[in-house]
Formats: sequence, C-alpha cells, structure tokens
Amino acid sequence: MGRLAREDILELSVAERIQLVEDIWDSIASVPDAIQLSEAQKVELDKRLDDYHADPAKGSPWDVVRERIRGRK
Repeated sequence: MGRLAREDILELSVAERIQLVEDIWDSIASVPDAIQLSEAQKVELDKRLDDYHADPAKGSPWDVVRERIRGRK
C-alpha cells in the first residue's frame, strides 16, 4: 500500500477507516519499546493492574469489549 492522502482516507467507509486505525495501532504495538509512557501513564496503568488483581471478574475480556464496540452503529 502506498501513502494515503487525507482525502483518500476520508473516502473510505467507516468500517474501512476503523480497520485502518486497527492496522496502524497493531504496527505501533508490535514495537512496544518505541512507546514512551509518562510517569502519570505508568501510575494509571499500575492502578488499573492493581484493580484487576483485586477483582479479576470485575472487568471484561478484550474480545467481549471489542465485539460490544463493533456492535454499535
């Protein structure tokens, strides 16, 4: 795929744009060392992890959340 201009992206359907964002995010997530977190982000992630360990059943698995989001129109 070549470079996309903003106009090209806006011509994509919403579903195609969402897929594009997912593909971009996956490419970023594949190199986690390139992502620098601020101290506040680290604190928040630690808090969320502590909350999860305190009550793992309280949250929802990613696949459930993703399907809930995709189900909205």
